[in-house]
Amino acid sequence: MNQLFEPHMYMICYPNSALVLSQLSPENFGARYNYGSSSYHAGKLIFAEIDIDYRNDYFEIERALERLKPHEDGSPKATRYISSYRVLEHIEIDAIRTLYLANADGTCFPLEAGHYEPRTDEPDLKVYAEITPLTMLTLSKLNLREFGQWFTDPHNQLAVPRILYLQVALDIDGFLEEFERHPFAPPPLEGVHPSKLRDAILEMRRRKEKDMKGLTLDMAFTKESYRKISPGIMVIDRYKEKFFPMPSLTDISDQNYRFYRGM
Repeated sequence: MNQLFEPHMYMICYPNSALVLSQLSPENFGARYNYGSSSYHAGKLIFAEIDIDYRNDYFEIERALERLKPHEDGSPKATRYISSYRVLEHIEIDAIRTLYLANADGTCFPLEAGHYEPRTDEPDLKVYAEITPLTMLTLSKLNLREFGQWFTDPHNQLAVPRILYLQVALDIDGFLEEFERHPFAPPPLEGVHPSKLRDAILEMRRRKEKDMKGLTLDMAFTKESYRKISPGIMVIDRYKEKFFPMPSLTDISDQNYRFYRGM
């Protein structure tokens, strides 16, 4: 392998699921994925850097590393696919280093792991966007941790081995008040009709035994703003969790104003 370029292993979480090798830094990888490749994509990109020493027999990582070579002109190899099926299921949580958010313009922002503590003043209903392996939008009474524990409980018919998801900020009561005044206003959530959202909220509050209700079968996050992520992004399985808190908008603006403008 050419020693001039450091190999990186990335797990693409959104808009598709894949494990790839690259000779590009995370910032350059985010830019390449959005507008530097012959494969067209214009939108948000969420990916994670995986420990380059991580191995799982499900993936042929060593074989891919042998084929990760610069182009004939000496430029770095941008992408060498390892897998595009059941990826997160076979990536241990400890192997996930940093999560990255990328805009359509290629700007990129890192999210470092931090501590999650449920708020004591949380609203009674929360909206969650499942990123991978599921891609739904769900209304739930559970907090961020409980939501993931529910989806990874093996006694649950809908259980998955591991899931990465985020909480979408939404003022539930404010939406209901606004809907009564302006029922034809644009929806607060992409792909969810306002009247359907209202009905789901009222049903959840009426049925005390119900903890969650699906809002969409496909979460169209590309058209949403990263500004709606609060408090952050969680990856969880039966045994471990890793939480990536979303910094304040002020902190993001101070650290990377170009990314901030494209959020």
